[in-house]
Amino acid sequence: MDNAHALPLAEAGRLMRRATVASMAVAVVLIAAKLAAWVVTDSVAMLSSLVDSALDLVSSLITFFAVRQALTPADAGHRFGHGKAEALAGMTQAGFIAASALGVLLAVGERLRHPRPIDDESVGIVVSAFAVVLTLALVSFQKRVMRRTGSLAVTADRTHYFTDMMSNVAVGVGLFLSSRLGEPLIDIAVAVGVAGYLLVGSLGVGRKALDVLMDHELPEEDRRRILAIAHAHPEVKGAHDLRTRSGGLTKFIQLHIELEPTLSFVGAHAIGDRIEAEIEQAFPGAEIILHVDPVGVPERHPRDPDE
Repeated sequence: MDNAHALPLAEAGRLMRRATVASMAVAVVLIAAKLAAWVVTDSVAMLSSLVDSALDLVSSLITFFAVRQALTPADAGHRFGHGKAEALAGMTQAGFIAASALGVLLAVGERLRHPRPIDDESVGIVVSAFAVVLTLALVSFQKRVMRRTGSLAVTADRTHYFTDMMSNVAVGVGLFLSSRLGEPLIDIAVAVGVAGYLLVGSLGVGRKALDVLMDHELPEEDRRRILAIAHAHPEVKGAHDLRTRSGGLTKFIQLHIELEPTLSFVGAHAIGDRIEAEIEQAFPGAEIILHVDPVGVPERHPRDPDE
C-alpha cells in the first residue's frame, strides 16, 4: 500500500476503472469458453468453474459501478465522500463467492448420487489452460492496481479471480487424472476442493470489507507513522486521541497535539499547519483534523487509551 500513498487520486481512479473493465471482459470470455467445455465434457468440476466465472461477471459488474460511485466527489449530502461504496461491493462479492461455493457443492451432491465418466476431457483441459493464462494476466494487472491505489473493490475482485485461477488449475488437473485413471470420483473431489477454496476466499474478502464499513483503524504501521510526524517537531510536547479510518481512496485522520500554553495563537496555528502538510504529504488526499491543546491543561473528554 505504500505506493498508493504517492499516487495522485486522479491517476488512481483511472487505474481502478481500467481494472474493472478488464475483469468484466475476462469474465465474458471465460464464460463462453467454459460453457462450451461443460457441454462437451459433462464434467461437474468444469460446471463448478463455469458457475464461478458466471458469478465473477456479476461481481465485476458490481465492482464496476461501485468504483465509479466511490470516485464521485463529496457533495452536500455526503460530506465524507462515497468511498464506502467499495466496501459494500466487497461485502457483496464475498456473498457471491460463498454462493458459488454452495452451488458447486449442490452439483457435487447430484453427481455423487449419479456418478458417470468424463467425456472428451481434452477439451476441458485446453479450456482450463486457456482460463489459467487469461486469469493470470488479469490478476497480475489487478495486483499492480491494488498496490498503487489500495482499492478495496479491486482487492476483492482480485481475490475472486485468483480463486477462479486456482480452481481452473485444479479442474484441469482433475479432468486429466479422472480420464486417465477412469475414476469419476477424482472429478468430484476436485470440485469439493474448489468449493472449499472459494469459501475461505469469501471470508477474507468479507472481513476486509467489514473493517471499512465499521470504521476500523488504519494499520498500526500507518498510525505510528502519523505520530512520528507529529513528534518530529520539537514544539510538540505530546500527541493523543489519534483516530483514523478509511473510505475508499480517502483516509480520515484526527489527532490532538500538545503545545506550550505560552505560544501565541498564530504560532500554534502555524505549527499545526506544518504538521498537517507533512501528514498529507505522507497520505495524499487524506482528510486531516488537527486539534491543538495547551500542555498540562486537562480535557473534558477521556483520552484514547492507546495514547
